[in-house]
Amino acid sequence: MKTMDSILLQSKITLPIPRERLIPRERLVDSITYGLKGRLTLVCAPAGFGKTTLLSQWAYTRQLPCAWLSLDERDNDIIRFWRYMTHALARSVPPDNGKQMLQLADALPTLSTTSFLDALLNELFALTQDIAVIMDDYHTIQNPGIHDSVSYLIDYLPETTHMIISSRAELPFPTIKWMAKEQRNAIDTLQLQFTAMETQQFYQELSGAELTHRHIEQLVQQTEGWITALQLVSLSLRTEVNYDRFIEAFQGNHRDVSDYLFHEVMNKLPIDIYQFLVQTSVLGKLEASICNAVTESTNGALMLETIKSLNLFLIPLDDHNDWFRYHHLFSQFLRGLLKKTDPEQWLRSNRMASAAFSELGLMDDAIDHAITAEDYPLMETYLEQHIPAMLQRGEMTTLLNWFHSVPQSFMLSPELSLLYAFILVVTSQLPQAEIQLTRIERICVSMEQKDRQKQLQSGILFVRSNLVFANGDFGNWFTYTQGILEHNLPKDPIYYNFNYNPNEPLVRRTALGLKGMLTPDTETIGTLFTGVLDAHGWQDSLINLYVKQSLCEGYYEWNRLDDCLRLLPSLTRAALSKQVPGLHIPVIITQARIHLVEGHYQSAHDRIEEALELALQLSYKAVWVETLQLFRIRIYLQENRISEAKNLIARLGISHKVRPTFNQEYAYLTLARLLGQQRKEPEALRLLEQLKPQSEREQLLSSLVEISCLQALLEAQRGQRKMALIYIHEALAIGERNGYIRSFLDEGTAMRKLLTMYHNHREGQASETKWTGVSEAYPAMLLQLFHESSTPSAEHAPLPAEPLNRTEINLLRLIRQGLTNKQMAAALTLSEGTVKVYLSRLYEKLQVSSRTQAMAASQELELEE
Repeated sequence: MKTMDSILLQSKITLPIPRERLIPRERLVDSITYGLKGRLTLVCAPAGFGKTTLLSQWAYTRQLPCAWLSLDERDNDIIRFWRYMTHALARSVPPDNGKQMLQLADALPTLSTTSFLDALLNELFALTQDIAVIMDDYHTIQNPGIHDSVSYLIDYLPETTHMIISSRAELPFPTIKWMAKEQRNAIDTLQLQFTAMETQQFYQELSGAELTHRHIEQLVQQTEGWITALQLVSLSLRTEVNYDRFIEAFQGNHRDVSDYLFHEVMNKLPIDIYQFLVQTSVLGKLEASICNAVTESTNGALMLETIKSLNLFLIPLDDHNDWFRYHHLFSQFLRGLLKKTDPEQWLRSNRMASAAFSELGLMDDAIDHAITAEDYPLMETYLEQHIPAMLQRGEMTTLLNWFHSVPQSFMLSPELSLLYAFILVVTSQLPQAEIQLTRIERICVSMEQKDRQKQLQSGILFVRSNLVFANGDFGNWFTYTQGILEHNLPKDPIYYNFNYNPNEPLVRRTALGLKGMLTPDTETIGTLFTGVLDAHGWQDSLINLYVKQSLCEGYYEWNRLDDCLRLLPSLTRAALSKQVPGLHIPVIITQARIHLVEGHYQSAHDRIEEALELALQLSYKAVWVETLQLFRIRIYLQENRISEAKNLIARLGISHKVRPTFNQEYAYLTLARLLGQQRKEPEALRLLEQLKPQSEREQLLSSLVEISCLQALLEAQRGQRKMALIYIHEALAIGERNGYIRSFLDEGTAMRKLLTMYHNHREGQASETKWTGVSEAYPAMLLQLFHESSTPSAEHAPLPAEPLNRTEINLLRLIRQGLTNKQMAAALTLSEGTVKVYLSRLYEKLQVSSRTQAMAASQELELEE
């Protein structure tokens, strides 16, 4: 008689051997390895995305026993299913454990599924080593009993066992409970797509096709990294001579891909699903009511659910399974089919889609579909409604693309054309803005409606004044400002409520803030400009507030703190009212910087803490929350609280091992400061060397001064005197041209010593030309200001004028232990607010303004134990 083992298909429970030539996919392999911490990893994508290849690649690269089971339609028998699974497990565990499992398999027909699973789980708990259980092609399983049993097994898996399931469809049993417990890891279609680097490697090493970087980028975009499509391209390229022509023409309707999609997918579908796919192909994203509008039916939700269950290249776009899109290549194929078979329906469907998206308030999609439908009057109507929101979001590229999509044969209204010119100005496309304005001025002259003409003329003057300012032609700017004063300002609030600061910690770093340039002209212009807006009732407009905040930051830099403080109260009120983070956060940081100059460290912390609470309450983007945390780190560094700074920056995930990018400059400058105080000068200098060219490219003056100052201080700290002098000279050259002061004073004693060394060195070598660009008077002036603006020292804190009470003594003891306000509140059974009040009174008694100073003062007190 044949034993049970002899009639099993060993190929089903044998780990597939990876092909000899494979593209290594470390990022996905690492993702699977990371998932071993939980109980389930799901690899889900349609056919052709390399699921099986990835899993076998991972299994062979890991030093971990893996039980492998390849599933097919025949495995819908529950006994067969678990028998194969048990044998797969038995092959992967120590012999004694395997023997016990095989005995279970033999007894399976007589055992209930639950009893079998309980016994199998006991055997898994008996294992002393980790094991991975891999089920491949689980979408072939349709038996509800098997689904229930697999779900049951996963529920009770021991920590040593991890389940990995690949499928073309989502699992037919709920996994949300494991996700909520961080026990589920998922790799989906987006992650499985080949990256540009992987695609390049594929063609270079495996296909033999000599493709350029541009070819690779085009193929990645056109195939969305779909491995099967890339392989089909590779086959086609074997007989193709002109790569450029082939790749340019390669879209979803290319014969190879079209044939694959048509024969493998479309031909096997019921007619109702076929028609739904073709009709809804016009949609960039799908939702039930939108699908109903386009198909003129009522079964959109059901059809989407059906398509999703079949995994017909439908990609979810949210966590609620309300919105989807088709894989782009599949979408292109479907659209090509619709355009070819019914071009009139193509235009009509897009027009209906435009109206449907507009009804839902999704104006981006409404405009896109109006353009695709070639209905430009409809596009203009929607665009006029939507421009304010787009400006608020700062999505300029999309706006410009919409304007550029309008054919010359269709004339936009002069008002909309003027808005187009304004957007060109704020995106620094100045020659194009000049062309637009000149054309609008010609239209304005011949306009018969005088009221409309007058309002358009005011708008032209306003936009042109912005254009002249952006060109740096300050002399002509005064002329245009006078023109605005003699006319009414344009009534359209769009011009005044554009968000000029999407992500910078200070307005001075933006184009509106001239990237740190400070001159008497810029102050005069800023003051006159805000005066014009104030006089015309636009005192609370964003552009007015941003210019005032830029002036405020400039006054701080110039050390004109009284002028800075004069502007701050109104800016604070406006920032809280507007709830625009690009204004609110810079205002808060400026307030905190003033507190630091005054030596009020706790007040600076309080401002940041309040802003953080509000930012979370108002759901500010993560970049703004991080900015506040980064400034908090800078306060810690001034207080010499290195441990807290180090812990916080670690929680933010900012590491010197990552190459910094320009949009993260503030974060990495903060990290460089921390590394410097940890005496890790090489790591800090390496970061600064990477950041500096980026700031030079962007001509961000304030950043260049900060980077050069930090480089100088770090070089001096490690004894490299010559390099320190070179870097501080660079900073002083920019600083003197712009009148910078606080950039130097805020660096404290180390900067004073460095400037003294620089000043003395220059005196000894006055004839050398290397000091060009910096007068002797400028560093001397800074040194004098250092002498005049010494801050309170924590080293000689006076004793309290009155005795501390029991609560204050306890607080002081907790401060010594390094506890946060929250931890203090818990220890003393008080609210955080009460702790803040007690701390304020404690600081007042000790005559200090920070934790560091309080700790120093406590050394002279005899606290009761």
